[in-house]
Amino acid sequence: MSVLRRIALFDLDHTLLPIDSDYHWADYLARTGRVGDPVEAQRRNDELMEKYSAGKLTAQESAEFMLGLLAGNDPVDLALWHEDYMREVIRPAILPQAIEVVRSHLRAGDLCAVVTATNQFVTAPIARAFGVPYLLATNAEFKTGRYTGKIDGIACFREGKVTRVQHWLKSLGTSLEQFETSYFYSDSLNDIPLLEAVTHPVATNPAPGLRTHAQANGWKILDLFPQEQADAMAATATQANQ
Repeated sequence: MSVLRRIALFDLDHTLLPIDSDYHWADYLARTGRVGDPVEAQRRNDELMEKYSAGKLTAQESAEFMLGLLAGNDPVDLALWHEDYMREVIRPAILPQAIEVVRSHLRAGDLCAVVTATNQFVTAPIARAFGVPYLLATNAEFKTGRYTGKIDGIACFREGKVTRVQHWLKSLGTSLEQFETSYFYSDSLNDIPLLEAVTHPVATNPAPGLRTHAQANGWKILDLFPQEQADAMAATATQANQ
């Protein structure tokens, strides 16, 4: 089998976006009164974000809350709300420097994919907005016209990201090892398994733990968003929901 040239994989939250799309989707639903108890929903959302940042969140724990938000609502309503969410929260957070990173790989003819733990309902329109042709995300189970609140298949999280990438590439008749050059951009310690699986790991806007790990291993570090810019965008995203 011939060796292919290059593949570029991108995490989404705090990597291509200066905000967390999963967190702000839940925040949007809570602040606009579209979940049962807005105060409890925001408390639980903040708790899960703290555990994720500390590398202590499990895929199942995240799914019970995040996918439960989908299960509790009609898909038609969800689609309408997501359009507002894209306009008010996500599109202002798609910044030129992140678009240029993606476009540089697309111009080079690289095979490109977003690989994110956030579910595909939230992230599919975001991947399209970046012009990335493939999306690997945690799949939300959908049966008889409703989301069930369960994960469909393997969660795209930690080691699951490596598995999902290899399954996807197998469906294309190739594997990660067949690429001469492979990139993965990520901000999170949770993504070390996939960062270690590529030839060119790029710690992008890295959390402190990942920055230390990247420095120790000689990985490239890319700071797309100054911390004050990321903080300002996060505050703006929250205010847009009020």
